[in-house]
Amino acid sequence: MSKQQIRQIIDHRLTQDGLVETGVRGVQLFRVTESVRCAPAVYEPSVIAIVSGAKEAILDGTSHVYDSSRYLVCSMSMPVEAGTPMASPENPLLGVQISLDTKVMTELVIETESAAGAIRTPKAGPLPQGIALAAWNDTFTDALLRLVELVDNPLDTTVLGDGRLREVYYALLKGEAGDSARRAFGVGNEIARSIEYLSDHLEEAVTIDDMAAQAGMSRAVFHRRFKQATTMSPIQFVKSMRLNNAAMSIAGGKSVNEAALGVGYVSTSQFSREFKRAYGQSPRQWSNTRQLAAAVT
Repeated sequence: MSKQQIRQIIDHRLTQDGLVETGVRGVQLFRVTESVRCAPAVYEPSVIAIVSGAKEAILDGTSHVYDSSRYLVCSMSMPVEAGTPMASPENPLLGVQISLDTKVMTELVIETESAAGAIRTPKAGPLPQGIALAAWNDTFTDALLRLVELVDNPLDTTVLGDGRLREVYYALLKGEAGDSARRAFGVGNEIARSIEYLSDHLEEAVTIDDMAAQAGMSRAVFHRRFKQATTMSPIQFVKSMRLNNAAMSIAGGKSVNEAALGVGYVSTSQFSREFKRAYGQSPRQWSNTRQLAAAVT
């Protein structure tokens, strides 16, 4: 019933396609009725919970479809292809997008792991991946409902918003994607730190050695652990992050040259070659045929 109540709130709040702010920082409601093929995007640390329809994110060739039975948690910035291939006026995509605040998430992870009697996840073994799907459970659903119920009451939003957002974060940590989030925001978050460093320095010539240094690892160890967490090699990941950000910039109206320089390419011709190899179109063809999708990315 709680999930249906969330849908009713979104339905009432959004009568047209788009994103709306809720008044709680980093929390947005969205509605999409247009089928959009998957296109390059960059998922920032966030939770995307859908109460109607389905959305797809493709990471390194693997499709992740999430809907009203599974929500998506992205615990690190990740280059993906995202779209709403099944959305239609008869079957709208409705949901909530929540940015994960690094400071709050880190505090919660430390608190839960240091609490008396807490069950600590062993740090050995493969790293959980940066994108994870989790089944909706009562704890998460109830916390999300309590958060979106604030949407039409500015006073309640101001007074209660941060606390209820914290409840959603906590429900996430207790859910199936909790391991991924703990490894990104708690002790052992070296890979997440290196990705954050890359995201903050995309316009610079960041090397794999630079990223390994941020993680405090040798190049060989960093390569192995990075691939465990992202499914991609560091070189492949860096290229995908640069090209996906550039594709989004071009779709948003920037010139090819501006987009290339903005993600660290000094040679426009090299950028154009790698772009066409990745997406099957030159940057100019892309800019002529691609508009910003109505879908949430």
